[in-house]
Amino acid sequence: MVAALGAWLLLATSAVTVITWHHPRLRATVGMGWGLILFWVVGGGTLMYRGRGWWRPWSARVRMDWRLKFILSATALALVEEAITTTMTNLAPLWGVKVGEAYITASTNYLDVVALHSVVILVPLFVGWALILGRYAFSPFAVFLLFGLTGTLMETHFGLRNPLEFGLWIFVYGLMVYWPSQTAPPERPARPPRWWHYPLAVVAPFLFLPVVPLPLVAGLLAPHHPKVHFPPIAP
Repeated sequence: MVAALGAWLLLATSAVTVITWHHPRLRATVGMGWGLILFWVVGGGTLMYRGRGWWRPWSARVRMDWRLKFILSATALALVEEAITTTMTNLAPLWGVKVGEAYITASTNYLDVVALHSVVILVPLFVGWALILGRYAFSPFAVFLLFGLTGTLMETHFGLRNPLEFGLWIFVYGLMVYWPSQTAPPERPARPPRWWHYPLAVVAPFLFLPVVPLPLVAGLLAPHHPKVHFPPIAP
């Protein structure tokens, strides 16, 4: 399945690259997406896959509740992913356009991106998955795929925008929780999930958005903060 998702990711992104090639700003945006694929999906994914054997025993030595380890490690990986995307946005001149003419983050300021746009929203979802894993014994691959689908719903506005890019979003979001899910001890009192638990687990994390008030605090501190700091991307 990973190979099929990877093949679709390359096929879909290559098709978009060809379509946008003669439009400088759109081409630059796709180029930033290729940077994300190279550094996060290929680089990060390879590291996580090859390092899966030592991550679980290493994390087990950390004296901390495994749920907290899940939340903290997933948040750390989300911060790394956003560091890559923000860097891509700031490197717009490498694709022949000015900063702000093409972008894949809401701002060029990393702290602004993670604290008011992206990671601040993901933390409650990580809390949700920590609680879900305490009750149901989803495999790390299942968590990877299911949270990837959750991220796909968010990025595509529940399928209303660019739904064919699901391969990219499954990798982007799934890799945030693949390693962290391995912190859940196999001996915990968790039941095997039934078939209907899998589709429910895709949408259930949204129910935990009010659990951590960080998004609410961010909204109170900056109620008029723009969703995107740049003008719409034009061809």
